[in-house]
Amino acid sequence: MKVISSICELKNCLSGERRKSKTIGLVPTMGALHDGHISLVKRCVEENDICVASLFVNPTQFNNKQDLATYPRTPENDYALLEAARCDYVFAPAEKEMYPEPDTRIFNLGPVAEVMEGAHRPGHFNGVAQIVSKLFDIVEPVKAYFGEKDFQQIAVIRVMVKELNLPVEIVPCPILREASGLAMSSRNMRLTPGQHQKAPLIARTLKESTTFVPGKKVQEVIDYVVNTINKEPVLQVEYFDIVDRNTLQSVKNWEETVDPVGCIAAFCGETRLIDNITYRNK
Repeated sequence: MKVISSICELKNCLSGERRKSKTIGLVPTMGALHDGHISLVKRCVEENDICVASLFVNPTQFNNKQDLATYPRTPENDYALLEAARCDYVFAPAEKEMYPEPDTRIFNLGPVAEVMEGAHRPGHFNGVAQIVSKLFDIVEPVKAYFGEKDFQQIAVIRVMVKELNLPVEIVPCPILREASGLAMSSRNMRLTPGQHQKAPLIARTLKESTTFVPGKKVQEVIDYVVNTINKEPVLQVEYFDIVDRNTLQSVKNWEETVDPVGCIAAFCGETRLIDNITYRNK
């Protein structure tokens, strides 16, 4: 495994691989890796000749400076995990390498970027589009792998790929969960032991709510999820919505769409967690 911090060096290495007719896959990450990330890397290794993983905490997608400052960073542990997963190249650039000048590009990401995370984190998805488009330009992957915990992010990246006409396949990968059901996330490192015991209520409530379909109305399910989670003093729902899995727009009735998705963001103490679940309504 080779760790590279220079765009020029990585491009040169990958050009050599392409000359050998090798396919290249990319796993973009912000580091602080866990088993969920590693499952993406393993799939990338299986499906491509060369696996590239990026480790870069992207400042342009944080609308909260404190969140950026406290985002966990564990590079040495990340390198060990990636090497064990048989990753070929790790791209770990400095901020100045990725942004020698401010990136002023504004992407037309459409309605999928305006709801939920987009509404609560202004500028977040434009920052995601900035960094992912840069990585795609540098690596030129055939396939790129993203975890379904960030369900809305995948939809936004697909819009960006279409807008820029990029020849890359976006591969969504299932959420990995801790034994408690809590969705694996780098942010889980910031939970206290007590909070870590309470946080799985989010996933448990989502899973229980799927048993109400189609007997209860959509709004009744939303109210149940929000009220159940908010009864726990350490948890506070920021938003929960049940949306069409393609447009990400709210649904009012189960009959409107097939297999809508419930997407949630909730604070556990000061740590913001997201999760989602599919409602099988047919």
